[in-house]
Amino acid sequence: MNTAIVFENVTKSFGDHQVVNQLDWSLPEHGTICLFGPSGCGKTTLLHLLAGIFRPDSGRILGLKQRKVSMVFQEPRLLPWLSATHNVTAAMPQDLHPDLRKSRERRVRESREKLAKTWLARVGLADAADKLPDELSGGMRQRVALARALAHGGDLLLLDEPTQGLDAATRDDMIRLIREGEGERLTVLVTHDPDEAQAMASSVVHMSGPPVEFGV
Repeated sequence: MNTAIVFENVTKSFGDHQVVNQLDWSLPEHGTICLFGPSGCGKTTLLHLLAGIFRPDSGRILGLKQRKVSMVFQEPRLLPWLSATHNVTAAMPQDLHPDLRKSRERRVRESREKLAKTWLARVGLADAADKLPDELSGGMRQRVALARALAHGGDLLLLDEPTQGLDAATRDDMIRLIREGEGERLTVLVTHDPDEAQAMASSVVHMSGPPVEFGV
């Protein structure tokens, strides 16, 4: 069972620039919440604190040690020398299937690649599985990044502008895909798009700052 994630008196600064100041914040155990606010107000900093990329300068965040985290960044962050398939498999847990632990390395690799291609097909990239990132459009690279995060799995999914660069129809398909697992995990979404926030989130947190402040 997951425990709640709670910020207790969390402060985070970058040099003299204070982004988070003595923040107390409790997140739900499941569902999708959207951090909505202007650029520079601290939305991405909160995601990076949740991901463990940043550590608080003071205060503490409870409940993260019990969570397995996946994240989609604003930029795809793909490894340029790997195909779309192998960018997805690179993020998969080594113990992907317990029944494969005693299998030969080749069988494990083939199983991982099969699952990666399944996720690429689900984001509409079945025909791009063997392509390198520089052979893909920006929107296609973003979908590879989404497939990578979903294949990695976990119970805390962090999404920083996950559908930017996608046309409306593809965006709607990706939103439906993301929402499939929302009952089993907590998803925290950052977006500037009110339609995306409304379509994806069970609750919207309006933000201002810095330092971060929450509104209604």
